[in-house]
Amino acid sequence: MTTSTQRGATIIGWGTALPDLIVTNADFEARLDTTDEWISERTGIHERRHGGTTAGLAVEAGRNALNMAGLTGDDIDFILLATTTPDYQIPSTASQVQEELGINGGACDVNAACSGFVYGLVQAHGLIAMGLKRILLIGSETLARLTDQDDRNTAILFGNGAGAVVLEAVEGEGQLVSFDLGSDGTARKLLDAPIGGYMNMVGKEVFRKAVTVMVDSAKISMASANLTTDDIALVVPHQANIRIIETACSKLGMPMDRVAMVLHRTGNTSSASIPLALVDALENGRVQRDDNVLLVGFGAGMSWASAVIRWTGHLPEGNK
Repeated sequence: MTTSTQRGATIIGWGTALPDLIVTNADFEARLDTTDEWISERTGIHERRHGGTTAGLAVEAGRNALNMAGLTGDDIDFILLATTTPDYQIPSTASQVQEELGINGGACDVNAACSGFVYGLVQAHGLIAMGLKRILLIGSETLARLTDQDDRNTAILFGNGAGAVVLEAVEGEGQLVSFDLGSDGTARKLLDAPIGGYMNMVGKEVFRKAVTVMVDSAKISMASANLTTDDIALVVPHQANIRIIETACSKLGMPMDRVAMVLHRTGNTSSASIPLALVDALENGRVQRDDNVLLVGFGAGMSWASAVIRWTGHLPEGNK
């Protein structure tokens, strides 16, 4: 759907956090029945990060975003933490992040798996449209601890990390042009993790459904914004698997040179993957003023989410 409000939001700061421990394909090759070539060709992943806590990474990324925006926790009205790996069942991990960053407003977790950041982005715009001034949105995950490190089918895929943005109210439409959110609960068993257990994944079915929902959702968001693929300057997809991304972009008619990628060095970081890729694109001058940027993701549930944002927010020095 398209947005229709007299009060929108724009991103004024961003930040990321990755644990120090780098786990390479060679590390898995040394102890599992796999090879660096097999992993990199089929997934596009060369390394991923392990370690840290969901709250700790969220705090680091959030603080970096606040610092960039020239703000402190006192300036934030609400914190939304997208995560599928909370540190505690109760309370929300956002509560700890709120305390450590000195935020006095509301705080809650959002769990839409790998679609969580875009779900949170849409919710943040809605809260701002209803009167809040500034929101800190974070995607933070520690998927390595939910992954059986002896399972070569899943251990090679997932990593830890966090990405954050600060959204501020503006008069008029703001950055969010259109969005599409969805879920198919009948497919929830394709990727799940029971409390206290490891992730289970039916890889081939996840691949098939992921491509379908990414393409369909992206088309809905572009059509709602009256845009075509030619109007999209950059696609920021969920960083799950290079073959999923390439197949989906091929079906959309989107060349890979207009796709933001950090998959090769982060692995699949679920709700953190889109903000990590977005920040990387911003810092490397791949987004210019008034560019249309398409965010699109899918995840367990099976959830999916896409959004078109027209970049009217802050840009690094040197970007026009």
